[in-house]
Amino acid sequence: MDSQGGHYLNKAAVLSPLGAARMSQLLLGCVIMALVSHSAGYSASYGTFCMFVWCFCFAVTLVVFTLDVTRLHSCMPISWDNFTVAFAMLATLMYITASVVYPVYFLQTGCPPEGCEVRNYRIAVTVCSSVCCFPYGAEVVLTRAKPGAVVGYMATVSGLLKVIQAFVACIIFGALANDSEYNRYIASQYCVVVYSLCFSITVIVVILTVSGRTSALRFPFDRFVVVYTFLAVILYLSTALVWPIFSFDKKYGTTARPEDCPRGKCPWDSKLVVAVFTNVNLILYFTDLVYSQRIRFVSNAAV
Repeated sequence: MDSQGGHYLNKAAVLSPLGAARMSQLLLGCVIMALVSHSAGYSASYGTFCMFVWCFCFAVTLVVFTLDVTRLHSCMPISWDNFTVAFAMLATLMYITASVVYPVYFLQTGCPPEGCEVRNYRIAVTVCSSVCCFPYGAEVVLTRAKPGAVVGYMATVSGLLKVIQAFVACIIFGALANDSEYNRYIASQYCVVVYSLCFSITVIVVILTVSGRTSALRFPFDRFVVVYTFLAVILYLSTALVWPIFSFDKKYGTTARPEDCPRGKCPWDSKLVVAVFTNVNLILYFTDLVYSQRIRFVSNAAV
């Protein structure tokens, strides 16, 4: 029994909308892994990434659900609410990505050489993976900050945006690593430094928040977040201008996609992906800056 004489098991972790969302996540994750292992299959780096997403999210969700039901999360040296909402946001993004990547590389209009049955299994995997985005998204909605409520930083819009920013940065790094030719010019190398710096600090902010160590800083955490986000906006604005010039300008690159570029290994495609997601992250950091102003004083007074 706990200190208030309650039960060891937390019934609310099962008999609640949040519990239903997590059980749906586990059920769909189990179905996806079974379908892939049975006949759908996967190969190459893209398939390995999708399988990692499904296994990783299932494993962490199982741990979260178990710790919540048994109340053992109170023994862990982390901020539980911050951790669960941050993971739910990350899992949502990972599932969306896998739901796009898997059919692009493994679904064909006709039957593959393995047979039409394999195609049907792959369709089922795609459907289940797409549906599973909703339970994770529902968990984010259920646990995010409500107006006037006192919650952890990761449950706020600014905290959730930090997870999205880090995820978008990972997409940028993936494109950079895929023969993007970023080392040809100092200006493009500067852009890589900006991506790495902003990603590192964003991850540090998330880790400090999830671990509950923000009070260990010698300066106000909310002020640090606002100042860093402002600098990130300036840095990303510079890369949003510099990267396209040194990638698509006639003097440094090509404005149109070369016809002889192979699919999946074309530097021009990688450069385009970097340019697009650079602007996406610029918008995310700017939105983060706006919301950080709104929660800056709440964190000092209430959290």
